[in-house]
Amino acid sequence: MNETLKIGWIGLGKMGVPMSKNLIRAGYPVTAYDIIEESYKPLQDEAKGFARSPMSLAADSDVIFSMIPDDGALKDVALGPMGLCQGAREGTIFVDMSTVSPVASSEVADDAHRRGILYLRAPVSGSTLFAQTGKLTILASGQKEAYDRCLELFKVMGEKVIYVGSGEESRYLKLLLNMMVATTSIMIGEALAFGELGGMDWKQMIDVINNSAVAAPQIGFKAQILKDRDFTPAFTTAQMAKDLDIALDTGKAVSAHMPITSMVRQYLTMMMAQGKGNMDFFGLVTLMEKMAGR
Repeated sequence: MNETLKIGWIGLGKMGVPMSKNLIRAGYPVTAYDIIEESYKPLQDEAKGFARSPMSLAADSDVIFSMIPDDGALKDVALGPMGLCQGAREGTIFVDMSTVSPVASSEVADDAHRRGILYLRAPVSGSTLFAQTGKLTILASGQKEAYDRCLELFKVMGEKVIYVGSGEESRYLKLLLNMMVATTSIMIGEALAFGELGGMDWKQMIDVINNSAVAAPQIGFKAQILKDRDFTPAFTTAQMAKDLDIALDTGKAVSAHMPITSMVRQYLTMMMAQGKGNMDFFGLVTLMEKMAGR
């Protein structure tokens, strides 16, 4: 670990706070920025300081991380008039860990390249619990030189760190994973509603599924919340809908045929129309039950 390495962190939401805290607790000095000043409170006693803008944060950072909501936020913090690309020195590394489109990411990559900024795309797989415990899966792409220099930092935040290419590969990989996870949730919801109509015991049915040929880490992780019917969000329905929108827009740009993802997105729309946008996306089972007359 290089204790003199100065870290800038942009985005102090549900994921950004625990991820940045893990870096601080590993001994790295972290200066943070968020558009909402109240977001600083969880780091009040731990961060080195708080910046007034991404540009000022970048001017005093060796590596800048961002964990932000969407394409618009990425372009604002990176390319805006007070964006980090305006303040970063040549050779600074910028690592965006958000789930955003390859199109927006490419715009940032082009501007960073012109300025001599090394740019890594490093979206993560895992919930807030994995962020808190430093057990995220980190999918990285971009300049290999930058990846090698950031590997020890990634290992503080993630249990699995995978380098997948020199361009936007990690963006596509994160989106396809979320497509599969979202499809799993609706498949499980449909199957459980079917089992209920057949008179199955709810908890036993979930235990059998979780110990069968179709068992998978995703099902295992969600088994207890399904048994308890506790859909406190680890990842909300609205967040999943946003990610599928990015995937569908990206698919359109590359002429990908995505009928299943399109269908799943419609079910998420139905959930949000019922006021369940802030429910965990595995709460889709409640929609399938309702449609089955339960």
